[in-house]
Order: sequence, then C-alpha cells, then structure tokens
Amino acid sequence: MSSANSAALKTKKEKSPKPKYNMFQNAWFMVKLAWASKEKKVVFLGLLLAGLTVANSLINLYVSPTILSVLERKASMAELLWTIVLFTAGIMFVSAASTYVNENILFGRIAVRSEIIARMSRKSALTSYPNLDDDQFKKLLASARTSIGGNSDAAEAVWTTLTSLVTNILGFVIYVSLLTSVQPVLMIVIAATAAAGYFLGNYLNGYEYRRRDEKSEYIKHMDYISSRSKDLSVAKDIRIFGLRPWLDELYSKAMDSLMAFRSKAEGVYLWAKLADVVLAFLRSGIAYAYLITMVLAGRITVSEFLLFFTAVSGFATWVTGILTEFNTLYKQSLEISIIREYLEYPEHFKFEEGEPLTAGKRQYEIRLENVSFRYPGAEKDTLSNISLTLHPGEKLAVVGLNGAGKTTLVKLICGFLDPTEGRVLLDGRDIRDFNRRDYYNMFSAVFQQFSVLAGTVAANVAQSETEIDLERVKECVEKADLRQKIESLPQSYETKLNREVYEDAVMLSGGETQRLMFARALYKDAPFIILDEPTAALDPIAESELYQKYDQMTSGKSSVYISHRLASTRFCNRIIMIGGGEICEEGTHEELLKLGGKYAELYEVQSKYYQEGEKVNEE
Repeated sequence: MSSANSAALKTKKEKSPKPKYNMFQNAWFMVKLAWASKEKKVVFLGLLLAGLTVANSLINLYVSPTILSVLERKASMAELLWTIVLFTAGIMFVSAASTYVNENILFGRIAVRSEIIARMSRKSALTSYPNLDDDQFKKLLASARTSIGGNSDAAEAVWTTLTSLVTNILGFVIYVSLLTSVQPVLMIVIAATAAAGYFLGNYLNGYEYRRRDEKSEYIKHMDYISSRSKDLSVAKDIRIFGLRPWLDELYSKAMDSLMAFRSKAEGVYLWAKLADVVLAFLRSGIAYAYLITMVLAGRITVSEFLLFFTAVSGFATWVTGILTEFNTLYKQSLEISIIREYLEYPEHFKFEEGEPLTAGKRQYEIRLENVSFRYPGAEKDTLSNISLTLHPGEKLAVVGLNGAGKTTLVKLICGFLDPTEGRVLLDGRDIRDFNRRDYYNMFSAVFQQFSVLAGTVAANVAQSETEIDLERVKECVEKADLRQKIESLPQSYETKLNREVYEDAVMLSGGETQRLMFARALYKDAPFIILDEPTAALDPIAESELYQKYDQMTSGKSSVYISHRLASTRFCNRIIMIGGGEICEEGTHEELLKLGGKYAELYEVQSKYYQEGEKVNEE
C-alpha cells in the first residue's frame, strides 16, 4: 500500500466514530426484530434453554454431595438407590429437553437473520440514488455483509451469545446465594476482578471497530474485484487482454492487506484473553484457599465441602462465562451497530413521508428552473444554470460530446439526483415535495446498462412474476420488432433468460436485448419516455429506424432521446446541444444545421464518417 493511502487510512482511524448503539440497545433491537418477523419463539426458547442449562448444572452440583450425605447418614440401600435413580432421571430429562430446544431454535435464528438480509436488500434496492455513489454508504454495506453471511456471523450468533449470557447470569445469581452463606468477602473479590476484566476486555475487543474504515476499504476492494471477475459483461475483455493474472494480483494484494489487518487484531485479542485468564486464576485461587482453610478448621462437613468446592469451581465458570459472553456480545454488537447504521443511513429524498403522486393518463410538463449540479468532491459544476421545459407530448433530443453532462441531465429529470442549485418542477411543483418512488412511476426508460433479470421473457417485459398481461407483452414485443425471435424460442415467452441462474436459459444478442428493453418500457406505459443512448449495439441505420418506430409507438407521450449519432434524433420536435455544462444550441434539426454552429459541425463530421464507411463496405 502506498504511503499516501496509509496516511489516509491512519487519518480515518483517528477520526473513526464511536458505535451509534450500545450492546443493550442492539440486544433489544434483535428482540424487537424477532417479534416483527414473527419469530417470538427465538426469545422464549432461548430463555427456556438457559433455564435448562442452569438446571442441568444444579443437578450435577448436588448429585455427589447428596449421595455422600446419604452415605454419611447410613441410610437404607433403597433410599440410596432412589436418590441415584432420581438424579439420573433428572439429568436424562434435562439433557434431552436441552438437545430438543437447541435443535429447534436454530430455524428461528436463521429466519431472523434472513429478515435482516431482506431489509438490507430492500435498503440497497430502494435507497436514494445518490447513496449508491456515497463512499461511506458503500463501506457500511461491505462491512454489514460480513455479519450476515452464515450461522457463526453476528446477525445469528448473537442469539447464542445472549442465551449463554442469560445462562451465566442466572447461574451466577443462584451460586452467589449459595456461597454468600460461606463468606461474603469472596463475592466482593470476584466482583472486583470481574469488573476489571470486563472493562479491559471491552477496550481491547473494540480494536477492530475503531479501525472499521480501514477494514472496509480492503473488503470493498476484494468485493469489487470478485464481482467484476464474475461479470459476464467483461468476460471477453478478461480473455482478449489476458486480465486474469492482473485481477489475481489485485485480489491477492487486497487479501494480504486484510489478513495483515486481522493478524494485528488477533494480537490485540490475545492480550484480552490473557488478561481474562490471569483474573480467572486469581478469583479461583482465593476461593479455593479459603474453602480448604474452612475444612481444616472443621467448620464444614465432608459433604458440604464437596458441595462448596464444586460450587466454587462452577461459580468461577459462571463469572468467566459472563465476562466472555459480555465481551463476545460487545464485539457482535459492534457489527450489529454497523448493520443498523446501514439500514438507517440518511435518505436524500422523501419517500413515504412525501406527497403521494399517481401517474394518470394525462400529459405532464417538466421544467428545469436555473438548475446547476456538481458531484460531491468535484471542483466545478457538471451542469450550470440550465433552464429547460419538456412540454406535454414533446419529443426532445439531448446531444453533445462524451462527458458533456447528457446523462446527468437525464438523472435530474428522472429524479435520481437533486440539483445543487435550482429546481426541477412537475406541473409547477418541486419534485422534492413528492414521494420519490411515486415520481419514478412517471417514467419508462431504457438506459445504457440493461437489467435483464433471471426469469422468463414475459416476466422481464412485465417486470413481475405475477399478474402478467401476456397479450400486452406480445403487443409490446411486436412493436419492438422482437416477436419473431421470441416466438422461435423453444418455450416462446416462457423461455428463461440469464444463464447465471438457469442452465437452459437463452442468451439474447446485444441488439435483441435492447429491443427487449424497449418492450419493457412500452409495457409500463408511463407518461414520460427516456432513452439514454441505449442503441450502442445497433448500427446507425438500425438505430435510426428503431428511433423512428419508437417515435410512432410513443405518440402523444413526452419523450427525451439521448444519442451521440445526431442523424438518429432529427425527427424530434426540439434538439438541445450540451457543451461546457450549458445548453449551447437549441432548435430543430434543420434550424441547427442552418445555424452552422457546433451541432452542424459535428453532424458534418459524422455524415462523412458514415459515407466513408459505406464506400469501404461497398468495395
């Protein structure tokens, strides 16, 4: 790692915030979550398991002293046998009940963890769009994912810890009531050493949380490299350019950094364990010495000695258990706190608290009023002082060189971003007042990157697995010039897509996928249509023809077309050219050509390119 990166991480470590929630608040959060997910049995079975565990300990504590007491009293053989039978039956019953409860509680714990996974998935899918580019949001997600992956991770293992903690506390209370009759000073010594071990362990075990930004950085790098390596869209690049060794090297470096970090953390945790061992030895040594002194002084009988001696050993175990489980709970609480911080990450937009908005069949107007936008950390605005009106039923084309801000403009219109300055208005109302998800329903869109999900062709067009209007699906597929292809497939509209999930799935070509996305946009039938350069896989003529047909299919709707091929959008009512973050030219295709400005210049260059390409192909 470079010295600059190391310095940056060091600064982050120094400024790393304290956990937002303590372990008691996080324990209560998990209890409420169990209630909300209708898994109350997790709580009750946990308490039952704790009671059974303590009962088993008490039976084992009293079995030997009781039998010895029977022998000391020279009781009958029948009484001795009945005593042995009763204790044996008690041990068998409690052990069997504990095993049964322990097996059945697992399913509820998994269900609660699944609820956390579902909530995190909803947060990822529905969060305000700017959060997806927020480094802190992405780091929290990377860290939270490490706590929900399996049975031993914090989101589920915390139940085992809580059950064990209740067990140890219950046993501690019972054993305290037993041992205080011998010597209350013992309780003070044990309480003092326990407190010292607890606070020392808390501090040492907080090492990893205090450096969570550093850990998240490594995990984020590994997750990115791993996901890109499995992404089918880059499979050809990996093979053509021989990127596998490079990706392996990057992943190995990130893994080495993470392992080095974990090695440091384990070293700190080792000191915590050693301190715990020393304090436990001190507690046990004092208790044992005192009991032996009482035996030598003749103050207790042999059976009482055996009872108290076993109780002291068990009491030390309860105390150590409380310390251990509190420290474990503290570490798990830190991870649960990260999960909660992710789930409660602030939203930029209003959702349910915003004003409801229902997309009707009428036409709407969108107006950008003195809009400027600057990305976080950027030195200048991407768009500056844009004023633009998309009139009802208008076909608007947005053109410009790469990086001019065309896609940013579309994101502002669609409500994915809010302006740094100015307002975006829907029929004169600031869109920030509306439920943003309702506002999204106003748009059908095809973007540069497609979201073909694992499912049937019909489900991908309807964006639903239920209540699919198959006749409407067929109509939209027909309009998108894809019906012949789909109906030639083995299962027609029930053909599955995405081979990452289904072995018998079909892979559509780039152009076919784009047409499928057009069919999806038509099926939604929203008031506004957005096409953000979705036709890159088509040749210029096919793109122009598709746009012309799309113009016919969306008659009466307001549409925004973005294309770097100027000839494809000349049918539009109005064309704006973005340059230098501003609208530098505006008009119809013919008006802009007559103007003789940047649009005409770029159109001339593209025309010559395509003409030369046609001549080469003819030759």
